[in-house]
Amino acid sequence: MILKKLLEKLEYQVVSGDDAVEINHLQNDSRKVEKGDVFVCIQGAGFDGHEFVTDVTQKGAAAIIVMEEVTVPEGVTVILVKNTRYALACMSAAYFDYPAEKLTTIGITGTKGKTTTTYMVRQVLERVGIKTGLIGTIETIIGDEVIPSKNTTPESYIVQETFAKMVKEGCQCVVMEVSSQGLMLHRVSGFVFDYGIFTNIEPDHIGPNEHKDFDDYLKCKSMLLKQCRHGIINMDADYIDEVLEGHTCDVETYGVKGDYDFKASDIQLFTKPGCLCVAYQLTGKLNFPVEIHVPGTFSVYNSLCAIAICSHFTKNTEVIRQALLDVKVKGRVEIIPVSQRFTLMIDYAHNAMSLESLLTSLKEYHPKRLVALFGCGGNRSRDRRFEMGEVSSKLADLTIVTSDNPRFEEPMDIINDILTGVAKADGAYVTVPDRKDAIRYAILHAEDGDVIVLAGKGHEDYQEIKGVKHPMDERVLIEEIIQEEEVKAVL
Repeated sequence: MILKKLLEKLEYQVVSGDDAVEINHLQNDSRKVEKGDVFVCIQGAGFDGHEFVTDVTQKGAAAIIVMEEVTVPEGVTVILVKNTRYALACMSAAYFDYPAEKLTTIGITGTKGKTTTTYMVRQVLERVGIKTGLIGTIETIIGDEVIPSKNTTPESYIVQETFAKMVKEGCQCVVMEVSSQGLMLHRVSGFVFDYGIFTNIEPDHIGPNEHKDFDDYLKCKSMLLKQCRHGIINMDADYIDEVLEGHTCDVETYGVKGDYDFKASDIQLFTKPGCLCVAYQLTGKLNFPVEIHVPGTFSVYNSLCAIAICSHFTKNTEVIRQALLDVKVKGRVEIIPVSQRFTLMIDYAHNAMSLESLLTSLKEYHPKRLVALFGCGGNRSRDRRFEMGEVSSKLADLTIVTSDNPRFEEPMDIINDILTGVAKADGAYVTVPDRKDAIRYAILHAEDGDVIVLAGKGHEDYQEIKGVKHPMDERVLIEEIIQEEEVKAVL
């Protein structure tokens, strides 16, 4: 492949060599560089690709893409660009022959709701015969292949490579979660989404190695509406005027509080055996009753969003209705059946906003007690700990404070920060540092009619301690706990 072909959508300067050089592979990981490759120097939080130029040229790299001056041996082509992350995205699209143009692309951004909505959309589209790939927080799905995810939105090279695999597998559509960092770091640059969806926004991902402040977070979230053809917007969300400022797409709306294109009314929360449910009447561009076996009013917004998206692919309301009935997402208000006496669920709620939304919604089902078990991740903003502690103490009848990915911090330091927040309200609480012990405590002390939420881990199957990810899946822990004789006696 000729380098110039990869650069065709970029403005660039040839510093040395020739942009007509033949190259073998596109690389942004210096460890993978082989003779004849082009290497893109990416700058990250803890590394700078420019520092590896000598290494990759010794390996035989034919060309280097840079955004600052470097020294290379004679005969190596150096291309100067304004932003190497953006360059990588555009070059990756070209390298894989622009696969996004061969798919209908759906990108969903927002502080919460992205994961559940992507699964809802995929379920509906698959039901109507549209083979649909998925990229998200939990996994990437390409036909029958399921790949566990490392990032909500992968690096641009991986995004384009995945699109290409989806095309090869016969996918017609892809639905993906688009994180604020994914937008900020140009992981989804190099193509235009057919549909860009905005669910909501509240302060999150603000701190070291993330966003410097809320304004930056908001700005990055709104970027999707400048990179899509058709926008679908939750008009009940906060900061909606700021999100829409400068948008370049046409806009369709959904929500509960206004006269929108897709509106939910007559919302009813109810229970079925082993299930907390919600139902409502949909009006607007489509009209039919909707029932979802995922609890909470936030499920109304997620399903409204999914319906708005899927209405562009099918008008078969019965298929949409049935597909939404069957949706289950790992780690998203996932009910684990262990006893008829109480309800136990796992959810990814790992910040104050998502925890407050979850607990508020669950209180509407009038449980005997609402029990919240959670911890907070180490090496992240301490404010999150104070906020989550306070939210839980206000809304839950019992808060069980435990550990969650302490990373390089001491678990008790994190727990004490959470307890500072807990003390700001008057909820009962206990501290059980070991997460398995905490889950056992919750089950052993459950009362008839309780709803117990294990929050924060969701789909994760590990506990990160001192840089090592130790296997830990809450589903496995629960299965082990309920086999214990002491626990069997209370179930």
